[in-house]
Amino acid sequence: MLRAALELSAADHIFHAVLLFSWTVYLWEAYLASRQRNIYRTTTHVPLELGKIMDADTFEKSRLYQLDKSNFGFWSGLYSETEGTLILLLGGIPLLWRVSVAVTAHFGLGPEYEITQSLVFLMLATLFSALTGLPWSLYNTFVIEEKHGFNQQTLGFFLKDAVKKFAVTQCILLPVTSLLLYIIKIGGDYFFIYAWLFTLAVSLVLVTIYADYIAPLFDKFTPLPEGELKDEIEKMARSISFPLTKVYVVEGSKRSSHSNAYFYGFFKNKRIVLFDTLLEDHSPLNKTSNSESNQTEEGSADGESNAKPKNKKQGCNNLEVLAVLGHELGHWKLGHTVKNIVISQMNSFLCFFLFAVLIGRKELFLAFGFNDSQPTLIGLMIIFQFIFSPYNELLSFCLTVLSRRFEFQADAFAKDMGRASELYSALIKLNKDNLGFPVADWIFSMWHYSHPPLLERLRALGGPKHD
Repeated sequence: MLRAALELSAADHIFHAVLLFSWTVYLWEAYLASRQRNIYRTTTHVPLELGKIMDADTFEKSRLYQLDKSNFGFWSGLYSETEGTLILLLGGIPLLWRVSVAVTAHFGLGPEYEITQSLVFLMLATLFSALTGLPWSLYNTFVIEEKHGFNQQTLGFFLKDAVKKFAVTQCILLPVTSLLLYIIKIGGDYFFIYAWLFTLAVSLVLVTIYADYIAPLFDKFTPLPEGELKDEIEKMARSISFPLTKVYVVEGSKRSSHSNAYFYGFFKNKRIVLFDTLLEDHSPLNKTSNSESNQTEEGSADGESNAKPKNKKQGCNNLEVLAVLGHELGHWKLGHTVKNIVISQMNSFLCFFLFAVLIGRKELFLAFGFNDSQPTLIGLMIIFQFIFSPYNELLSFCLTVLSRRFEFQADAFAKDMGRASELYSALIKLNKDNLGFPVADWIFSMWHYSHPPLLERLRALGGPKHD
């Protein structure tokens, strides 16, 4: 009797501590956002040090775009925090578990089918999250992004894309989760080692197949046509022994006019992916893409194409694209990718080890309304999402600081390759194309920016004439 009372008391303290920390983090984030929002409101003229790299019209467009995004972030964040709190206070998690148990029982599956119950719970939870997040996503895409000229999607394409994403997510999430739960159940005292090895294997497989088999379900990938740009990319890769096998262009412009570039693959099989929005319109590739886009707009068989024209005034020239890739390849050459994987896996192992220590604590389940059962999936959710939240916040901040350091190092790598002036101009163009606001509150920047502010990167490169 005494032990039960102590467990209930501990559970009560755990529940209130989780709520308190969650709202503390939210209020801290809201405070930081308000500081940055004040910068957007009050910095209405181009600062003197930006006069040569940003015109007043672009500066104002950027300011208004970021102000709208910040205001949207305030309301969506408040909603998310309120929703999460109500779910906890009203017992939403145990209620959804009971629904899952009832659904499986309807098909004659009893308590011994806990993994099946867990999959039903997970599917219902992700469906609830998708539905409650849909209005916010619609507003962000068709009001904010549309207003500022970034959205390239039709409503039909957006909804079809959302359904497809949900289906693909379930096809990956459900079997992976079922295997993980099975490993935990049969793994004995050292299940945390096997669970960690399994998640490591899954992450490596997903990274390997993502761009070849998953991403093409949503975007069109085409090989970069033969020509000067491809030749120069291959030459750059050879110069640093980067094992490049293919260069792709992804048709990101059918969703947004934001631009990007990345590489992927393991060992001797690396691929580079360029967003078509990164490439300047006068390049042969963009002329081809625009021609194909126009043909598709005139008669699309699958209805996926967007009838809106692409942004004609954006992108980088070939030398600037090479400078951007020099930065990306710097991440590889300097071992940043490997370091991030090692950090991620060390963290994963630590979390599984602590999960093994805590999973037997009944008060954790009591805290969240599970009085009669201790489902493994619920234990994973409670411990990883709620109990580890202070640790996750600290880790996130440390990784943000590390990421900024890596970005400076990658910029320096491109500079050492003799591409400082091209990277300098590319960063300015990309900032303009994406309407990035170059003025940041120092605390907000320190806490949130995984990439250094534009001015800091430009200063480190040494100026537009530096070679």
